[in-house]
Amino acid sequence: MTDPLAGLADAGVSLWLDDLSRELLTSGRLARLVETRYVSGVTTNPTIFAAAIGKRTSYQAQLDDLSARGAEVGEALRELTTHDVRDACDVLRRSFDATGGVDGRVSIEVDARLAHDTAGMIAEARSLWWSVDRPNLFIKIPATLEGLPAITACLADGISINVTLIFSLRRYRQVMDAYLEGMRRAVASGLDPAGIASVASFFVSRVDAEVDRRLERLGTLEAGGLRGRAGLANAHLAFQEYERMLDGGAWRALAAAGARPQRPLWASTSTKNPDYPDTLYVDGLVTRGVVNTMTEATLEAVADHGRPVPADTVRGSYEDARAVLDGLAWTGIDYDDVVAVLEEEGVAKFADAWSTLSDELADVLASRALTSR
Repeated sequence: MTDPLAGLADAGVSLWLDDLSRELLTSGRLARLVETRYVSGVTTNPTIFAAAIGKRTSYQAQLDDLSARGAEVGEALRELTTHDVRDACDVLRRSFDATGGVDGRVSIEVDARLAHDTAGMIAEARSLWWSVDRPNLFIKIPATLEGLPAITACLADGISINVTLIFSLRRYRQVMDAYLEGMRRAVASGLDPAGIASVASFFVSRVDAEVDRRLERLGTLEAGGLRGRAGLANAHLAFQEYERMLDGGAWRALAAAGARPQRPLWASTSTKNPDYPDTLYVDGLVTRGVVNTMTEATLEAVADHGRPVPADTVRGSYEDARAVLDGLAWTGIDYDDVVAVLEEEGVAKFADAWSTLSDELADVLASRALTSR
């Protein structure tokens, strides 16, 4: 097979686009990516929306309407974002139907400023689920400690969830436990588990960015030999944890009731270091039953020069992956500190993007209100 994207899809990797904007929708470009680039899902985050809405051109008419009726900033922000997500859900609906609800999903995130507020995340997830009102929606909830009970509660309500900002193996195990408990409650309350879906977004390139920074500071030969290896090793071991979950009795009971597994999703798959191949976190994460969400630039890079897809680059790699993490520990790299820093920075980055966008939107609405007087 000569088309690397077709090869990935054939190997069981779902290709989702990590981007969304009004222009992407109205120009028909998203629909073309679905037709020509095997895109079968879309993920968003506060940074993506901040970049899209910050350009404002495609949002002019809706901003005028929101200003004219005196919409508050929070309401305006949610109307702008849910409008795009709803339209994207409609573009992906054919994929959703064709795959029986496995793909064709579009994600929208709860306000990142609520990342440590369990009740707030649950309430917002319910509101977004109602507002978008599409069966192929995912609500993104961060994998903070406070996010874990929110994940369970929302799944128990029948809300499909994309768990985001997962960096550590320990936290990933907690996420899977939260998923299993939420699905158990859903089944116990009489909901059809086949209608509830979930993915767990495990971040990859940011791990290398943080680990490499610490390795470069050490400056030893041993440290240099470990650069660019932690991200894939961490993800490979995460997939091993996923396989262990599938072998457990809790999952087998849910599967017998008709539940779907919570698929691993590889996030942050654009390389941060220009010295690394731009398809590194795609080529190295090929295995059946996963999602790889990538920017359009990474998608096009894979289409242009991605290597021929092997059968699998994850299963069977666990011993080597463990050796990489052991090597990091031997050099003095504190894995637990790395992943804690990444989670804290990830939450802060998304919260800052949401706050900045809110402030900019407040100024836009105020200026339009003054102009209309």
